[in-house]
This record gives sequence, structure tokens and C-alpha cells, in this order.
Amino acid sequence: MTGYSHSVGGTNWRFDSLREVMAKASPARSGDFLAEVAAGSDAERVAAQMCLAQIPLKRFLEEALIPYETDEVTRLIIDSHDAEAFAPVSHLTVGDFRNWLLGDAADEAALTALAPGLTPEMVAAVSKIMRVQDLILVAQKVRVVSQFRNTIGLRGRMSTRLQPNHPTDEAAGIAASIVDGLLYGNGDAVIGINPATDSTSGICELLKMLDAIIQRYDIPTQGCILTHVTTSIEAINRGAPLDLVFQSIAGTEAANTSFGINLAVLQEGYEAGLSQKRGTVGDNLMYFETGQGSALSANAHHGVDQQTCEARAYAVARKFKPLLVNTVVGFIGPEYLYNGKQIIRAGLEDHFCAKLLGVPMGCDICYTNHAEADQDDMDVLLTLLGTAGINFIMGIPGSDDVMLNYQTTSFHDALYLRQSLGLRPAPEFEEWLAKMDILRQDGGHLQLGRNLPEPFRRALEKIA
Repeated sequence: MTGYSHSVGGTNWRFDSLREVMAKASPARSGDFLAEVAAGSDAERVAAQMCLAQIPLKRFLEEALIPYETDEVTRLIIDSHDAEAFAPVSHLTVGDFRNWLLGDAADEAALTALAPGLTPEMVAAVSKIMRVQDLILVAQKVRVVSQFRNTIGLRGRMSTRLQPNHPTDEAAGIAASIVDGLLYGNGDAVIGINPATDSTSGICELLKMLDAIIQRYDIPTQGCILTHVTTSIEAINRGAPLDLVFQSIAGTEAANTSFGINLAVLQEGYEAGLSQKRGTVGDNLMYFETGQGSALSANAHHGVDQQTCEARAYAVARKFKPLLVNTVVGFIGPEYLYNGKQIIRAGLEDHFCAKLLGVPMGCDICYTNHAEADQDDMDVLLTLLGTAGINFIMGIPGSDDVMLNYQTTSFHDALYLRQSLGLRPAPEFEEWLAKMDILRQDGGHLQLGRNLPEPFRRALEKIA
């Protein structure tokens, strides 16, 4: 096949490659215009979407968007593809696949069994011809459950990452944020710090601090310092109490190289984490963060649209059986996602694609202050993702990260979503919250306790 074409309104639109069809079928976003791969008009976008809908799913196994010979992510995708799992939908076009996903046959069991047979390009393709409600309807069918010291991703539950960042890594400031977050029922996904320091000794001290808090209060959760995977490996070698191994990842080999990683380095980090044997209910211990635009920002996108590059990152994540994966959806800036509309669409796409691929997906629902977005937009995305069955979100004091300088979701936002949609924390964490009198059952809903638990009262007095 030498190209693809489709006629719309008497005009015959031609696309030279599957990569071009995918890019021009994408809903408009600033990053694709920056990369000069976006459709030049709404008419061309519609033509590309209609063309894409007619392409057989199996075509994505025959025409690689990034060459197999030059990209290890492509090799991972193709070499790990499960043909038997793919068989139930192997005869479908992209459009037919959309219709199947929206039907009753695509229930939780069917979608779970299908996940190993889907490639990132397939799920990215079908997402491009789906409405917002389609992305939500299908994603909420899928549950991807992961475990370390608690169980994340069960139906009817939503976890949170407690993010107690501090611009100087001051212990008292971090501890105060942790206590504040716990009092709002946050922290069951992870208590995770973005460190201001990149020194291994500083990372080890933060790990010891987190571990001391978790162990002292017997909290059924996990700690993580979001440092480079090689620093985590060195911290393990030094005997630091490390729970989760973190790394930012992308969907191309070149983009991952810009992060100082490859699949072999991630494998080393994964094995180092397993050697710690610190999980109590499971051994999912990798934590990955992603975001649309990361490959383009490293000039490592190979002409592939940013949403498809993002979906390819989920194949990297899937290989290492992670506890947590989240798209930091609006963090890179308006060069890639210009406004609230684009951020909302991207967050729902990322969640949909990851869940179909069997990845335990969360979202940092966020924006930077120079984007055309505000907290109302984040409230909309928060509510939509809660409806779609998001595994976890971020919890940060006042929605304002004072270290990374961006706007995201607060401890209160998690409480709002749980109360409005009837969502609960991870079961082990919920039991702990009840024991500590932080959250109580009241009329079938979880509500904040009336009194400050004595252990935290003493902790706050010490910090003060």
C-alpha cells in the first residue's frame, strides 16, 4: 500500500502514510501544530478521521509508525504482541472497533483479556474518532488493579498521591503537608515527594523520613522520592528504605535517551526494587509519569503526533507491571496543550488508552499559569475522570505546588470527588482511616472525623 485517501465534499484527500493519517486525524492541539504534523483544516481532519476509521486494526502490525530497526519501543510493542488475545477483534477496522468497544460485548472481562493483544497505535487510533462521552463510557468498564501495601484500582474506589513538595526539602514543611493530607484521607496511592535536591545522600534522607512516618503510624501505603531511576538504584545499594522505583518515560527510544534511560536501565531498577521485598500485599513497585509533548520537546517524535507518542509510553510502562502510572497532563505547557479544552481532551484520551492497554492509570490534573486554563477547567476534568474510573489523582496543599510552581488538585478536591461520586479510598487505607478516626461512615458516605487524632495532634505540636 502506497498511501491512503478519502473523499469529503467532493475533495479527495490523500495521506502518504499511516503516520500521516494518525497525525491529521488527531483533534486539534498546539503541539501537533508546533510539530507541523496537524491537519491544515477541519475538512482535512474529518477526511483523515474517516480514512482512519476504515483502516483494519491488523494494519498497525504491518506498518510501524517508527521503524522497528531503529527504535526499541517499537520492537517492544511488536515483539510482545499477543496474537491470541488480539484474535477476537483482529478482523475489525478502527471504526468497527469503536462500535464494538461501545457495545455490551466489550465488558470488563472481555477488555481485560483483550489488553495484551492491543498495541498503543491501535488504541490511539480509535481514541481519535471517539467523542468525550465515548472515552468515558469505555474507560469506566475497565479496572486495572495493582498492589504493594494496599490495593489500588478497584471499582468504586479512587486513590490519591499525597504530594508534600517543599522548595528546600525542609523536613518540617514536608511533614506538615503529609499530616494535612492524611487528615483529608489522601495518600493511599503513594506519599510521593519531588525532591529539590538531586544528591543521592539527600534522597536517602528523604526516604528515611518517609519510611519513619509510614512505619510509626502503621500506614498501609507506600513512599516514593521521584528521582531518576539510577539514583534509586544507588539509594538501594546504600541500604535506604525505598518502596517504589520512579521514572519519567516517553514513547520513543530517542525521547527516553534524553531522559537518560532505556529499557535495560528500567529493568535494572525494577529488579533492584524487587530485591527489597517491601510490599505486603503485592509486588507492583514501579511508578511512571508521562505526558503528551515530551517526545516533541526532546525533538524525538519522528513525525508522530503527540497523543500517539504518549500512548506508546504505556507499552514501556506495561512491561514492568507498575503500581502507578500517571499522565501529568497540562504540566509541559501551552506549547503542547494550549487551553482547558485541549487539556481536558488529552487527559481523557490518556486515561482511555492506558486502561485499554492494561495500565493502572492516574492523572495529575494540572495546568501552568501561562496556559489558557483555570481551576474551573480542572474541576471539569476531575469530575469526568472520576466518572471514567481513574485509579488515582494528586493531592497537594491548596492545589498549588510551591516547589514545581504549577496548579493541580488539592486534598479538598479528592474529598469532593469521593463524596459526590461515592468513591472510596483503597480498602486497607480506608480501614486505617477509620481506625484513626479520620474518616467515618455517615449515611453511606465517608466524611471527615470531627476530632484531630491524638497521634497527629502530637505530631503537629512537635512541628509547631
